[in-house]
Amino acid sequence: MLYHPPILTRCFLFGALGFCALTASAANVKDFGAKGDGIADDTAAVMSAIKGAGDGVVAFPRGKYRITQTLEVRLGENGPLGLTGVGGSATIVMAGAGPAVRLIGQHKDGSADPKSVKPDVWSRERMPLVDGLEIVGEHPEADGIEIMNTMQPILRGLLIRKVRHGLHFVSRNRNVQVAGCHIYDCSGFGIFLDAVNIHQINISDNHISYCRQGGIKIAASEIRNLQITGNDIEYNCDPQGPPAADIWIDSSQRSSVREVTITGNNIQAILTPGGANVRLTGLATTADKVGLVSIVGNHISTQEVNIHLDHARGVTISGNNFVRGFDRHVVINGSRNVVVNGNVFDRNPDYFTGTPKGLGGVSIKGSRSIVLSSNILDGAEYGSAEAGGAITIADSREVTVTGCQILNPKFRGIYIERGGNVEVAHCTITPEANSSLLAALEITGASPGTVIQNNRFGRGKNGDIVDRGSGAVFEGNRAPAALNP
Repeated sequence: MLYHPPILTRCFLFGALGFCALTASAANVKDFGAKGDGIADDTAAVMSAIKGAGDGVVAFPRGKYRITQTLEVRLGENGPLGLTGVGGSATIVMAGAGPAVRLIGQHKDGSADPKSVKPDVWSRERMPLVDGLEIVGEHPEADGIEIMNTMQPILRGLLIRKVRHGLHFVSRNRNVQVAGCHIYDCSGFGIFLDAVNIHQINISDNHISYCRQGGIKIAASEIRNLQITGNDIEYNCDPQGPPAADIWIDSSQRSSVREVTITGNNIQAILTPGGANVRLTGLATTADKVGLVSIVGNHISTQEVNIHLDHARGVTISGNNFVRGFDRHVVINGSRNVVVNGNVFDRNPDYFTGTPKGLGGVSIKGSRSIVLSSNILDGAEYGSAEAGGAITIADSREVTVTGCQILNPKFRGIYIERGGNVEVAHCTITPEANSSLLAALEITGASPGTVIQNNRFGRGKNGDIVDRGSGAVFEGNRAPAALNP
């Protein structure tokens, strides 16, 4: 005899907030014939529960629910609906191609403006909820959850693993919340915003790791108001695969992504060819399509490049800790209006035991209106006997470097190659004993309007300042005091 509980009570705890949901007569999938034994095909039974969920909740008690086709939830037909696992004890095993769950709404042309939301969307489709479930793939083309044309979806407390893409957003969505999920060991992307139009999406307090094509990938999409906060985003790469990034915003296909906050995350990986922890890619012909991005207060480490800006505009990189940028910490290419302020680029020797040599440093090329201020760069080895330094500025203009401490660079502290209106002021560049430093600062090529003033420059093998260019003015620079700390 089947037991029909009169009341199903579930409680959730997220941070300091407690949420309790009290639901009468939830549609228990086992009441509709699901076995939950991991052997039987439960697709039809679960779909029956979705269609028969009179009070809008489909409950999965403990068990393994093997399905072979997508559980498609058409919100306009099924009404407000939530899929919930009891205590996180239920697993959906996707043994077919495609997403295990697909949420489909009808908010195809509305915005986040309440006036644009049709009455049927408010009454039957708002806030679809999926929570407390594990989703596991058993097919190479299985995905976790696909979300299309929804209004205010909430995805929380999920464990999604061994699928292709964990969460796959397509078409158009508004006011999205992804919170407290584990997205792990995917062959594709952890969270994939795929040619999608989304305004207002919060990705917070998740663990997104070991996804081989990347952690969070945004491609060919129109995005505004994206918040990525408080996540652990790690090891999202494949050393034998194509270049990947833990967070990659790719607007190289005439889309645009702006108004983004990346804050309070732990973002790290392993060295992979062409890899980056955070990568912003714009159109090759303009920097205007990806930007207004704040990257603040993160730990960022252990990739070929920690942050790579390629044709981006309006980016603030502030208050982050960097270590092990194996090629460089920050690369700024073809970009404009970028501030790099108050960061620590460290070279703690504990991080380099048994690892490849980490070069580190900041490179700026073909860019305009860049400010580097109040940063510490310790032990950067980028460059060579011929060119390059801890901070390398090439073919760029209106670049200001102020108040930075550049400690024990291998070749040069600052290297300027054909810079216009570059200012270096109030910086300290000091070598350590037995240093291989060639010069604190070196300039090559025409650099009109460049001013180097009021800095403390240690002396390298070729001098403190080496001027092989033209157009630069030097004022008030002196050697640092010889002190015993």
